[in-house]
Amino acid sequence: MRTSHIIRPLPLQQGLAAIALLLAPAAASPALAQTSTLGEAEVIILRPLSFFRVNDLDFGDIIASGTAGTVRLAPDGTRTRTGGATLAGNGGEPARFAGLGTPNRQVNISLGSNTIWITGPGPRMRVRNFEIGSTPTAILSTTPTRFTIASALGNYNFPVGATLEVGANQTPGDYSGTFTITLNYL
Repeated sequence: MRTSHIIRPLPLQQGLAAIALLLAPAAASPALAQTSTLGEAEVIILRPLSFFRVNDLDFGDIIASGTAGTVRLAPDGTRTRTGGATLAGNGGEPARFAGLGTPNRQVNISLGSNTIWITGPGPRMRVRNFEIGSTPTAILSTTPTRFTIASALGNYNFPVGATLEVGANQTPGDYSGTFTITLNYL
């Protein structure tokens, strides 16, 4: 013989069960995770008659071909090319220098060498025609160029671009070198 049992909850029990189901998500809220990260803060404290590099000269990404070419990076960041050098991407940034002098003080700016060589995995490449982003722009050389500090506070900054000679079939890779800019307060 078989028996079956049917259990029917009373109406009050049904109501309590419905309320419990509605409240369950609120009672079981997820735990909040706490995360943290580090940031950096930098400052440069200037002394009077100072001069320093803000960022380096970067010609950006270039694709060489079987023909030699050049890449000119203007002080305003504009890149142009000639010959077999092809510009890749939007990279490239002029060098930038800054300092603190006194208003209306004259300064002489010069290069350590009119040409530098950058080296990497392939033949070295020549960098020439260093150009300062002044008004008007001027080609820097080993012969000093005179400027006047126009800022009422005596602070100044200026970009420097140049022209890179890319060899035919230049070996892919990173190339680097150094150049010197000398500033004399008069």
